[in-house]
Amino acid sequence: MASAKTPARLLGAFLIFGGMGLAAGKADAAAKCPQSFSSGLPDRIAKALPGSEVMTKLQGVNGTERDAAVVGQVLSGNVPDFLRQLTPVSFSGKSAGGEHLNVTVCVTPEYLAVGNDRDFVRVPMGLAAAAQIAVETGFLLPTPKIVDGIYGQADLRLPPRPMKPTAQMVTTAYLVEHDRTLDAQRAQKGSSLAELTAGQKKDIVLTKRLRTKPGRVAIYGWHQPNGKPIQPLSTVHGAAYADYSHGVRLVSRTAFVNGERRDLATIIEDPSVAHVISSEGPIADPERLLAAQF
Repeated sequence: MASAKTPARLLGAFLIFGGMGLAAGKADAAAKCPQSFSSGLPDRIAKALPGSEVMTKLQGVNGTERDAAVVGQVLSGNVPDFLRQLTPVSFSGKSAGGEHLNVTVCVTPEYLAVGNDRDFVRVPMGLAAAAQIAVETGFLLPTPKIVDGIYGQADLRLPPRPMKPTAQMVTTAYLVEHDRTLDAQRAQKGSSLAELTAGQKKDIVLTKRLRTKPGRVAIYGWHQPNGKPIQPLSTVHGAAYADYSHGVRLVSRTAFVNGERRDLATIIEDPSVAHVISSEGPIADPERLLAAQF
């Protein structure tokens, strides 16, 4: 990522999320997300279908049936190569003893999609499918605070483009229409797929509420240009629910605390560090929490 863009990104992060503990060390973290961090995603085979063809086959297929097909595509490696190039997002804070903490996580630059770099479609899905993909490929889902950090440090912020809230919003046709809108937004900006992009969807998130609200999906985000999310943290929908506005952002299990590699799950569990990336504080055994969803 070009260093010339870094000051603008950091200034934007400061202006939008200055009180939320975002680190000012983004440029220093740029070399910390090697491709090996996404090695849990299987290699894409030559005969894998383009995203548009996958969606054509899934026209008229919704809910858990569509989710099962999408999981099959992702776990067989039908994921664009650009999503395998993870992007660092940094947060800062202090331990109870006053020690400075810098936590860097590595995230997919866009929402999970099926297809190739020229023809891909972002795929909303229910909680079970999102959790299965994350766990089986060695990732976690973001906390709401990580979602805020991604937006604050994004190279490209796409303003939300809500569609009419009708019964059709869960259909494949609706998600494809919205996906085309996002492609048009990107084309207008002339942005690279490698750029960290945010604001275009709500995230399925990791939260303690998955334990206190079993059978529900937790969603958060869809940030507006003023930095405020349209969607506060919510568990109003059943776990199988997914509409066009939902997205899955994967977060590597390898993160950094003050430059040292650590398992992200142990960071999220650690009372001395978790608050830097989780507004709820520590979340016990996050991998098991996600595995319990499928």
